[in-house]
Amino acid sequence: MSLTFSEIAHAHKDFIQHKLQTFEDQLHPSADEDAELVTRAMFSIRNQAIKPPHYSTFSQILVCQIQDVNTAEVTINFPQKQISCSCPKTELCRHQLATILKLSQYFISLQQWLSNWRSKKSIPLHSLAAARSPENWQRMADEVLNYAVKGHQPIEPYALSALNESIRSKIQRHRPYEQEWQELYQLFMDIAILKHFLLHAVKTKTDMEHHYFQFFLENTLSRILRSIDALSKTTRLFATEPFYDALQQSVRDILFIEKGAKSFRLTLYLQFWTKLFDEKKRITNELIILEQSSDIETDLDLDVVLAIFYILLGSTSPLERVTEILDEDNVESFIEVAQYALHKGYVDEAAIILKKALPLLQTFVQDNLLPIRRQKFIRKLDKLYGQISLTEQEELGLYASFGRYGIESFSNYLLRHNRFDQWVALHQLYKSSIPYLEQCGLKDVVAQSPEIALPLYHYYAMEEIQQKSRQNYKQAVRIWRAMKNASKKAGKLDYFTSYIEAVQQQFKRLRALQEEMNKSNLLG
Repeated sequence: MSLTFSEIAHAHKDFIQHKLQTFEDQLHPSADEDAELVTRAMFSIRNQAIKPPHYSTFSQILVCQIQDVNTAEVTINFPQKQISCSCPKTELCRHQLATILKLSQYFISLQQWLSNWRSKKSIPLHSLAAARSPENWQRMADEVLNYAVKGHQPIEPYALSALNESIRSKIQRHRPYEQEWQELYQLFMDIAILKHFLLHAVKTKTDMEHHYFQFFLENTLSRILRSIDALSKTTRLFATEPFYDALQQSVRDILFIEKGAKSFRLTLYLQFWTKLFDEKKRITNELIILEQSSDIETDLDLDVVLAIFYILLGSTSPLERVTEILDEDNVESFIEVAQYALHKGYVDEAAIILKKALPLLQTFVQDNLLPIRRQKFIRKLDKLYGQISLTEQEELGLYASFGRYGIESFSNYLLRHNRFDQWVALHQLYKSSIPYLEQCGLKDVVAQSPEIALPLYHYYAMEEIQQKSRQNYKQAVRIWRAMKNASKKAGKLDYFTSYIEAVQQQFKRLRALQEEMNKSNLLG
């Protein structure tokens, strides 16, 4: 026997109430399209457009047909907590809302729910969009954000990206029609949303290092960078200047947030000031504001930020002064500034920072930096320091600070200076594998000084033999083939022949190894 709507509703009351609350959070009464969706859902209920339910007590799946322009079919899978509709709309549709409201009416007043929802309406978003100004754009963002992101309730990190897209979709509906305004509108709103989320995260003590939060930040930064690149290549309209002033303020506010996502905030700030805000007057005014902001409480070192503007304005003496405070805590931030300085062509200014940082690198890399980040960070350092002039002593100090994580970088340095014997000694000290040796330049060593590489081939061939499997024996033979080619280049083929004969004698009991060596014709 099929159950009634009332029986189904009471059997799954918790799910229905949770879903209604979710839908209510997604629908904004100030958005015309959302108000229309709610009105049409209520119309379906009042006009009894929802046909009697089809419900399976075994699977606990409800199917409802709703008479509309085209009949729609809503399916609710209660065990899996999923709701879907057969209509073309991919997001929340009026049919899903109507079904949930139909079920909710057995324990709430729909008229009261509708009145409460409509009471949250303020100025319609389309009215704010029509009166174009930075203040109205900000009010649009605040209107949607304050409704979607509740006061002191932390946002679950896994829900952050979906919530962000929902908010952006509502705001994007009011994007200007003129193409020359669209990119600026998108950038303005992305910054407004980002600022709101970061401030909310600080207020609710959200873990900004959580991988879902980092994913959200990376996606947001990528989108912002595309907008910055697009705007930096277009001519600005005089009417857009107030919007750039508002962006400047918002980006500074993000930089000075109390704590969290420090590297992200600095990167974002740098991108604006090295790509978009390039007028000298704007740069000078920002520097004045920063120099007067020493009392702001933030986890970011203000001297790092000041260094950016001293570089942009070519002020060498103040730059040297602020780099005096370099230590293990802020060295990474200063290195990021140096990277952007090199990107903009300020080589001398970048050299000041990088040379000041040099004595701190070993402690920072080995003690302060997470092991998972060391390899990538060292490659970054190697690339940056390769763009400035260093003495031999400074170069050796740089590679010594890398430790075992900088073997590839130090190998390249030794190759550049034709120190092949030291290259071999390095890789005898830090054992790895033949593929890694080739990555570090083994072929260059063999081409220039083949006899030096022979001990390495011997070591790694012996390592394979110790594994005592046919597959490893095959790999040992491949290494010996490479060793044979190196011996030919060194004019030591007789030595190689004696070497292989000695190996065969040493391991004469390993029949599989003997077979692989004979098949390879190493002595031919």
